[in-house]
Amino acid sequence: MMRTKEWGRGKPLNTIGFEFESPSHTGTLLTGLNALRAKGHLLDVTLVTEGQAFQAHRVVLASCSDYFRAMFTDAMRESQQSEICLNGVTAAGMRLLLDYAYTSRLSLNLANIQDVLSAASHIQVVAVVEACSNYLQTQLDLENCVDIATISETYSLEGLRSVVYRFMSSHLVEFSRSSEFYRLSAQQLEHLLSCDYPVNCSESDVLAITLQWIEANNSENLSASQRSHWAARLLRKIHFSQIPVSWQLENMLVDREVYLKRFCAEIFRQAVEGPSPNVVSHNSPAPLLNSRGMELAIVKVGGFGIGGITNEITYFLPSTGKWCHLTSIPHVEQCNFGTAVLRNDLYVVGGCFNQSLQENIHPFGFRYSPREDTWTTMAPMQQERCRFSLNVVEDRLFAVGGASESDNSEDGGSEVEGNSACECYSPHSDSWEFVNPLPGSRTQHAASAFAHYLFVSGGLDRDVALSSMWRLNTATGQWEVKQSMLTPRVDHTMISVSDRIYVCGGWFEDIETGNRVLVDTIDCYDVHKDVWKTVTHVPTPRYHAGIVAVQSTIYFIGGFHSDAMFDRATAVIECYNLGTDTWTTGEKYPQDVWEHTCVTLYIPRCRDDMEVMAATS
Repeated sequence: MMRTKEWGRGKPLNTIGFEFESPSHTGTLLTGLNALRAKGHLLDVTLVTEGQAFQAHRVVLASCSDYFRAMFTDAMRESQQSEICLNGVTAAGMRLLLDYAYTSRLSLNLANIQDVLSAASHIQVVAVVEACSNYLQTQLDLENCVDIATISETYSLEGLRSVVYRFMSSHLVEFSRSSEFYRLSAQQLEHLLSCDYPVNCSESDVLAITLQWIEANNSENLSASQRSHWAARLLRKIHFSQIPVSWQLENMLVDREVYLKRFCAEIFRQAVEGPSPNVVSHNSPAPLLNSRGMELAIVKVGGFGIGGITNEITYFLPSTGKWCHLTSIPHVEQCNFGTAVLRNDLYVVGGCFNQSLQENIHPFGFRYSPREDTWTTMAPMQQERCRFSLNVVEDRLFAVGGASESDNSEDGGSEVEGNSACECYSPHSDSWEFVNPLPGSRTQHAASAFAHYLFVSGGLDRDVALSSMWRLNTATGQWEVKQSMLTPRVDHTMISVSDRIYVCGGWFEDIETGNRVLVDTIDCYDVHKDVWKTVTHVPTPRYHAGIVAVQSTIYFIGGFHSDAMFDRATAVIECYNLGTDTWTTGEKYPQDVWEHTCVTLYIPRCRDDMEVMAATS
């Protein structure tokens, strides 16, 4: 037998303790409590609902239910009672919740979800309420969305409610064609029309859908004044300024009830007499099918940073005032690709990537839908290319020039010089076809569209910086030379605004020193007069900036001062207002970035995964 007095004689006792934590203790505790319940031991309260009695332990109920915790710990009458009647809770729901309290397990399905949710909401078991909400989100479809919306409103599940109404909005056309749509209450339809969520149809369609609901829900129990009241409330949620006032819409209202025609006519009148929309630049996205829930954003695509090349795409919404992560190009890290926006889809085509210290040029392209937040592949170009221009001209993409893996490619059996080849893409047929080649070799140039013309300027012909400009008539396929720029430019940007084209950024090579020289002017080209003039000087000239126009303002984002050493001061965003001929300075881009491209896209304001970019020091 050990004698504790002799243990450690002559030495100080070791006072270092030992902490023990059993990973199985929680399970053991629950198993033990459930066994006590099954055997009827130590039970001290009976719950009665729908005539059925359920015995339990107060401490277990209080540990997982705010309702019972308050009841048993406060000076309430029920705290002294051994039997408690629960009204508004089904026996099936109570049985399942008790099983959860004693086992931590709960099996949900569409048959029991309302019983469980009703009981969990009544006795305030927050974890189960959240589980029910999450389960209903996974089961959401066009056949049950109205019922789930009603459940979300009955139990004040705001997160679930938002998901349901966003689902209805994104499937509005299909939803309106189902019988479920007409089960919406007037209040629910009003909320649906008030939500700032994207829809998959035009505002004319939204009006037609709303009128169909009004007519289908003209209950005999409502007076004409009551029907008029609800029609007015619903129609006030229509964005009439987005609906063309045309004979089609007037004709659509001919057979409507008098109060509908009168109210719609007044709304139309107000929309027509309202302020005219702002004139947007030709390089901005084409008008949306519907702008509900969408906001025009500046989007930065790819580029380089301190950590190297990146495929990250970020965006800036004026309403939030922050740069956020949008998505990433679904390809190995690449650069020198072409970007364009057609019908509010972002196209990223071609480019090059490094593999075993070897530059590889590829022809593949990807299309991103901001409304769906999804990427899809598209047919590859017939020729791989990088450092080329990609532009939209009348619903087609035009890829011009650039560098290629091969010196020439085939077009119907004829050879076309590699970096003068041009091809166009039709999104309807998902196919590319060659068009007449650009006269002369050209890479690192710029291009911009006006009407059915494509203007191409500057760039490099092998090692020579160019000032020349050509115009492609996409209707005839013919190229013609236009007035040269005021100075050669390479790696610059062309922006169309109204009937003017502005060239910004770029560099040329000093003939005497061989050094690159930044071009610090913004020059303007009159497409009708075929003349150039300088309009302003850039306060902070920079290489490889992202340059984009939003309406009448040109933004310079990122870049660096010189080839010798990057200057992070160019993270500042400078803005030039064409209307007022003034420069302003905005907030810095959160990170150092260069050799990126910038476009404008309409982005949903309701994105759940809005991840604000962290600033680098």
